[in-house]
Amino acid sequence: MCGRFATDQERLEKLYLALIGKPVPGEGSFNVAPTEPAWIIRHDGRDSADLVAAEADWWLTPYWSKTRVRRNYATFNAKSETLEKSSTFREPFRRRRCLVPISGFYEWQKVAGVRRPFYIQPESGGMLLAGVWDRWRNADRSEKVDSFSIVTTAAHAGFEPIHNRQPVMLSMDGARTWMDRGSSPDDLGALFEPRLPDDLLAVPVSSYVGNPRNKESQCIEPVGKPVRLADEPLPPVAGQLF
Repeated sequence: MCGRFATDQERLEKLYLALIGKPVPGEGSFNVAPTEPAWIIRHDGRDSADLVAAEADWWLTPYWSKTRVRRNYATFNAKSETLEKSSTFREPFRRRRCLVPISGFYEWQKVAGVRRPFYIQPESGGMLLAGVWDRWRNADRSEKVDSFSIVTTAAHAGFEPIHNRQPVMLSMDGARTWMDRGSSPDDLGALFEPRLPDDLLAVPVSSYVGNPRNKESQCIEPVGKPVRLADEPLPPVAGQLF
């Protein structure tokens, strides 16, 4: 799954310039949590092929919902296996796909009752996650909320020691396919195959990141040796270290 992520602006600069020809918008955060606003990249209108950055809440509220946020049903992640079947995600998947540019994300490994956080990041630069978005309006249409969800898939073998789910991570070619309105179901489905970028690192970090009020770079400070996923085994848990 993906329950927290970071948006280090320096690492994301090249991605934004390549995709929309503009610098990173807004302010960065080292600890974005569900329901908080973040920046996504989406089409600039229903019939436009141009991409733009837009701010949206990270907890998808479907257009048909009677309330702004449905707390009884978590929608910050969307399972790739059920996108076409879900009443919440089916329409956004077909018509409102987006990219979520991040510098890294957090995942908590559970071993023998011990939970330890890892910061998952490429060696350099940022990464693109597959997302879907929607627009909710209240009954009299006086209020508008754009929101999004990050698409997840089964974990790659190299990621399974940390968690059994992972976000769908896209190459630049994969991002183009994801954002192409003409992509076939087979082309889109191929993006859901579990895969890891070659340069992906798992960095053990402290429990400081567990508090969503903490937004500083201290969240990503290592407390152990980074491990290249799929190449090296993760070190064993040795007590409640983090």
